[in-house]
Amino acid sequence: MAEITIYGAGIFGLSTAFTCLRRGARVTVIDPFGPGAGASGGVVGALAPHVPENWNDKKAFQLDSLLMAERFWADVAECAGQDPGYARTGRLQPIADDRALALAKDRGVTARDLWGDHATWQVVEATADFAPLTRTGLLIHDTLSARLHPRRACDALAATVTALGGTIAPEGTPRGIVLYATGAAGLLEMSEHLPRAIGTGVKGQAALLDFAAPDQPQLFADTLHIIPHGDGTTAIGSTSERDYDDPAATDAQLDGIIARARVAVPALADAPVLQRWAGLRPRARSRAPILGRHPLQNDAFIANGGFKIGFGMAPKVAAVMADLMLDGKDRIPKDFRPEASL
Repeated sequence: MAEITIYGAGIFGLSTAFTCLRRGARVTVIDPFGPGAGASGGVVGALAPHVPENWNDKKAFQLDSLLMAERFWADVAECAGQDPGYARTGRLQPIADDRALALAKDRGVTARDLWGDHATWQVVEATADFAPLTRTGLLIHDTLSARLHPRRACDALAATVTALGGTIAPEGTPRGIVLYATGAAGLLEMSEHLPRAIGTGVKGQAALLDFAAPDQPQLFADTLHIIPHGDGTTAIGSTSERDYDDPAATDAQLDGIIARARVAVPALADAPVLQRWAGLRPRARSRAPILGRHPLQNDAFIANGGFKIGFGMAPKVAAVMADLMLDGKDRIPKDFRPEASL
């Protein structure tokens, strides 16, 4: 029976712990701040695909992961006895003009080729009450996008680790195979010891509104993700800040996000703000997750750099890391390897 020590109880660390435990390994997760304490404890939870064009390994990996998500999160819910908030509700995006309409139709064709029968990307009329304003009266509707409640998902994953005999602790001595899934702090620490930065932390601010639309698609309007959760709240996010004084503080930039969302989606105009959130998301230099052998730690591994797509990538990240660590089977795309960010 393999023994795994995972540093970091964010989405990559917990997902990999769950997958390794189900494959018979003994797993200890070490995080001084507990599950979902960093960027994985946010409020947005948009599992949205890249546009279906200019196909590459990153987009193919993400498609596989999004298609794995329904079964993955159903298994988590069953094992934990907790709802992670997953639902494949799709997504709506406004079409601004004739040029955008032509592009949307072209992407609908490529989606049929790339996504097959798994999902659709099509132009629809704007008839729903919970929808973004659109100058043309038309929207893009894709059926691949899904939503997840980040904090509930991390809590559910943590419960599965315990249920399957694993351990989550604030500290401990590493044993067996070691995986570092330490988020923005880990990227910043590694960068201090490398010829150039492997990645950094990008601050994001988001808000949670008291607005219930649990069965409605998520929206993407004015560069904002607007996510109706199953618990009767709606999340809005987010900023991307390279320069900041306090990574955990919210400010006028979040006020601007909320104001833009209320304009883009009139149904949100009077929705009270329940919570304001800010945190650092780990962004790799390559913009892809960093997976594979750790660039500094001998005989250790790394899973980091989820940035805005960590939750969407998590099911397949967990699968390929378990394959690598437990069986020596390497299925990691070239652009995801640490050297791609060095």
